[in-house]
Amino acid sequence: MRRIGTVDIGGTKIAAGIVSDDGKILHRSECPTQPKRGLRDAVDRIQRMLQAAIDQCGRIDGIGIACPSPLDPLTGVIGVVGTLPGWEGGPLADAVGERFGLPVVVENDADAATLAEYAWGATKTSGTLIYVTISTGIGGGIVQSGRLYRGVRGAHPEFGHQLIDPTGPLCYCTLSGCWESLASGAAMTASFPEIDPGRGLLTAAEICGLAQQGDPLALRAVKREAHYLGLGLANLVTLFVPDVICLGGGVMRSSDLFLDDVRATVRSLCTQVPVEYTTITLSSLGPDVGLLGAAQSWLLRNPSC
Repeated sequence: MRRIGTVDIGGTKIAAGIVSDDGKILHRSECPTQPKRGLRDAVDRIQRMLQAAIDQCGRIDGIGIACPSPLDPLTGVIGVVGTLPGWEGGPLADAVGERFGLPVVVENDADAATLAEYAWGATKTSGTLIYVTISTGIGGGIVQSGRLYRGVRGAHPEFGHQLIDPTGPLCYCTLSGCWESLASGAAMTASFPEIDPGRGLLTAAEICGLAQQGDPLALRAVKREAHYLGLGLANLVTLFVPDVICLGGGVMRSSDLFLDDVRATVRSLCTQVPVEYTTITLSSLGPDVGLLGAAQSWLLRNPSC
């Protein structure tokens, strides 16, 4: 059995642990990201967490890291990531690798999660799987016949920044009305004052909690979320006609409120493809999909180690 040290870097926390080659999490810990302290400080904390895991579980064969884009998955160098200010140009793979003397693989976090769902998720397909995560933002990846889809120069497709409504809200990506600006958790928070000006800013989880209690204005916000989420998914179905679309992320924890409406929207808009053969389902891997994805990313690039 091979064991992989795994790291999942997010804007607010870094998780680290050890995952076996059959997808079992053997050890897990986390710490705040505190990105303004810089990459070197983060690598110090990653080293401490991984070493503690090794001390408890034994040796590892390599290290997989899931990190927000943009990044170069071949060199492991980080680009300009809004949630990781000052890390631009940081050689993440080399910095971690030289601490342990082991091969390190760095992958976009959404692509890593896609690989984990394909390998270890409950929904099995040998065809095309699209994974979409809906949290503060929107991201995802595509696996076709077991291979991760990459664009030119290894680029990661940015689902969240497909244009949905050019008259919509301005996104940090400089577009107005991209999918993320309309259907993400942050979009639910930003748009709710238009529905209920007197209640102030609420998180997506709080809005969904009110909807669960039957609050009529919160239910309107959830209807809006279902509409825009369905629009973006319909585009993906029309473009790729996948076997499975798997949905994850924090917003989907309240999927019982709106998933049926999302599916209905997709069915109504995909008039030119056999949408009835595409399954829209939920992730089965939970909040540790990033650690599992980091392990699967390493395994795919180190098949004979």
